[in-house]
Amino acid sequence: MAEIVLEGVTKRFPDGSVAVRDVDLTIADGEFVILVGPSGCGKSTTLNMIAGLEDITEGTLSIGGKVVNDLAPKERDVAMVFQSYALYPHMSVRENMGFPLRLAKVDKETIDSKVEEAARVLDLTEYLERKPANLSGGQRQRVAMGRAIVRDPKAFLMDEPLSNLDAKLRVQMRTQISRIQRRLGTTMVYVTHDQVEAMTLGDRVVVMRQGLVQQVGTPAELYNAPRNLFVAGFIGSPSMNFLNAAIDGNRLRSPFGDLPLDDATRQALERRNAPRDVIIGLRPEAFEDAELAREDGGAEITVTVDVLESLGSDAYVYFSAEGGPARTAELEELATDSGRGDTGAGDAQQVVARLDAATRAREDEPVRLLVDMRKAHIFDPSTGRNLTHPQADD
Repeated sequence: MAEIVLEGVTKRFPDGSVAVRDVDLTIADGEFVILVGPSGCGKSTTLNMIAGLEDITEGTLSIGGKVVNDLAPKERDVAMVFQSYALYPHMSVRENMGFPLRLAKVDKETIDSKVEEAARVLDLTEYLERKPANLSGGQRQRVAMGRAIVRDPKAFLMDEPLSNLDAKLRVQMRTQISRIQRRLGTTMVYVTHDQVEAMTLGDRVVVMRQGLVQQVGTPAELYNAPRNLFVAGFIGSPSMNFLNAAIDGNRLRSPFGDLPLDDATRQALERRNAPRDVIIGLRPEAFEDAELAREDGGAEITVTVDVLESLGSDAYVYFSAEGGPARTAELEELATDSGRGDTGAGDAQQVVARLDAATRAREDEPVRLLVDMRKAHIFDPSTGRNLTHPQADD
């Protein structure tokens, strides 16, 4: 096990393009850290620099207190698990898992012992004599992990290891990977495009955009206190609703009408010299069916339901807000990445509210909702920063 430290790490390609810029990140010994972001954000390049598969243009990388910039991958004592299983079809599970140790000329007794221990951890004991063709996708991915585990490396590096699996298997393997990491206690760096994976697996999550780290924090910190528009929109499913608004004294003029600002929020906006025109971010759970309200408070609005999705435990209500959607470079990028940019929705601003399953909301009918302004986030459209975030003063 080892601490991994990146200080000012930058990757610049020969054509001058920058894939990763000035990354400062400390990954503690035994920590499970997720690198997440849209395609092309630099997360895989960062992982490859840690592994030694990409050269570092600027900055230093340390593993276990030792600078490894100039060390070859095999000298860094890290094990990598890729999206592709890369198993040898003619070898059994036992032989595939033990292959790295055979290359290292480890004696057969030690190899068998390490393979059998890894198989117990991964629930593969009964499959040791099978060939990869006779395994499910999830089992093959566990074999690939087992091949890394037997090496007993300082750190595991995983590059979208679950992307080839179907949705059900991905959920099962997320649980397995989390359990395995806790049991082994080995430092793990995991790259994914899937924010649900990031939120459910990591001790901490690193959100990246265009080669830059946007925010590092626990899943709860990223969800409850995103530093900017990009993090707020990327983290959360369904994603946060963004609406144009204007500050007018102790209220926000919004497509829903006037929304009250509490004293703490108003003072924070004044302290940060908030512009008059802002973007308000509301997560789906910031709304509540007024008929089912458990307590007083919140700004009441009346909307017409466009679509109602009943999920058993919750109901998602979709409705339109007056005026066009909030537009910034960050929000356009998020829309394109998620596929929302090509839906042909036009200028309508669709909003989603997560309501109690007992709601009586019906499609094409009005419903009264309460907006919990304590859960609102207010952003500066020009900079994207969250003006209600404690670190907005940084």
